[in-house]
Amino acid sequence: MATEEENTGNVKRELEKVFDLALKATVPNETDVRPLIAACTAKFGDYQCNNAMGLWSKIKGKGTEFKGPQPVGQAIMKNLPPSEMIESCSVAGPGFVNVVLSKNWMAKNIQKMLVDGIETWAPKLRVKKAVVDFSSPNIAKEMHVGHLRSTIIGDSLARMLEFSNVEVLRRNHVGDWGTQFGMLIEYLFEKFPNSEDANETAIGELQEFYRRSKNRFDSDPAFKERAQQAVVRLQSGEPKYHEAWAQICEISRKEFDKVYKRLRVDLEEKGESFYNPYIPGVIDELSKQGLVEESQGARVIFIEGVNIPLIIVKSDGGFNYASTDLAALWYRLNEEKAEWIIYVTDVGQQLHFDMVFSAAKRAGWLSADDSTYPKASHVGFGLVLGEDGKRLRTRFSEVVRLVDLLDEAKNRSKAVLIERGKDKEWTEEELEQTAEAVGYGAAKYFDLKNNRLTNYTFSFDQMLNDKGNTAVYLLYAHARICSIIRKSGKDIEELKKTGSLVLDHADERALGLHLLHFSEVIEEALTNLLPNVVCEYLYNLSEYFTRFYSNCQVQ
Repeated sequence: MATEEENTGNVKRELEKVFDLALKATVPNETDVRPLIAACTAKFGDYQCNNAMGLWSKIKGKGTEFKGPQPVGQAIMKNLPPSEMIESCSVAGPGFVNVVLSKNWMAKNIQKMLVDGIETWAPKLRVKKAVVDFSSPNIAKEMHVGHLRSTIIGDSLARMLEFSNVEVLRRNHVGDWGTQFGMLIEYLFEKFPNSEDANETAIGELQEFYRRSKNRFDSDPAFKERAQQAVVRLQSGEPKYHEAWAQICEISRKEFDKVYKRLRVDLEEKGESFYNPYIPGVIDELSKQGLVEESQGARVIFIEGVNIPLIIVKSDGGFNYASTDLAALWYRLNEEKAEWIIYVTDVGQQLHFDMVFSAAKRAGWLSADDSTYPKASHVGFGLVLGEDGKRLRTRFSEVVRLVDLLDEAKNRSKAVLIERGKDKEWTEEELEQTAEAVGYGAAKYFDLKNNRLTNYTFSFDQMLNDKGNTAVYLLYAHARICSIIRKSGKDIEELKKTGSLVLDHADERALGLHLLHFSEVIEEALTNLLPNVVCEYLYNLSEYFTRFYSNCQVQ
């Protein structure tokens, strides 16, 4: 992902500037050469320029003075301008230019960040405003373990974008419209003829209320007919039906908000119903462009390379998910002026979103090239599995409720803390707060550390393990750092300004180098929309810190 503004915290970008000059001097007649810089995994250096082989394939046969990629690499190295960030260079294999960074420059750059703030290392992206559409539970249904993935992956991406100075609209596209509301409203009227009696306490658990209304719908033809009429009345705007719908939505909303508060996730709800007024105009615009065709009584958009069309108006004249999603995309681009719209749902919806994005590209709403803006991206994720390798369920074969999973994580965390005697050292409030922080944090991290595209097996024991790549291990490393600072008795803010950072020991230098990778890691995670890249970085950071802590004793 290209950047426009200077970011001295991004070592890769700084090296690109230096090597760009060297490449221009080496092959002045090749104008479309960009520096290929990567962090080194071998022992030869810290970073590597990998242009030589590609350049050789371009220039051989053009009367060049070079005899192969190795001499090209040597020439690139020789043409490097003086730079305080580079201590030494060497050429390996077929022209790989290895760079060893100056430890003095590294120390100076890290110290500057300590004084100026980590924000100065934020990636500078070419996008100014983005929508992240995530979580999106259905009204009158409880959030389940699948919503954990969408909620925390979406929140993590939003946080990284916000850190990178992008204005982020966090959208909760709840399922608050559709035929199911007919049976819910009719059942509400049946149980509570006096609408004032239909409050949160009386209705009770919405999931059970939904089940009972569904059973009536499936077993009682007369009720089913009334429910279908209720949908029509709701959609035509009859006040009584609209008030009942709003009441059901509000009860659900309060339950969702309890979960979001526990997870410390902020969202702004703009559900399916919000976009209803925009659907006719959007379909009319697409029709005027000649994109909409008739097919078996329905109105559809044919997508190249896909066997089935995108249905945007059903044969009965009703709208569907595609209608709503196209209207939402139009609104986000034209009314909210977003340049990047990111949808976080399970991988099963990939084809649907691919078709919606293709239709939007045909309409000219999105750039045809996904490397430029405006663009839309689908962030798919796999399943959460039980230890039997199947979708995680309760022993009664029901989907695990998210609140139950969070309760269990907190309770297990609290039990471990009590086992270690923390209940004797802390107040009950401190114990509760720590159990929540560790339990909820462990559940989040256990999900985020996996590549989102894969399924993963859920395990409380692994999740709360204090060894290996877990949140608990990272929290211990953080606590150790805080303990050192606290016991030092130093004014850290003053020390940042007056102290001098030195990277003489090998483990000091290794830790410093890893810290300097931070900006490019965040950029990589955003480019590929993969939060696990940051998790891996943080785990490695804690490992580097542990080695530093062990071998460079604090006196």
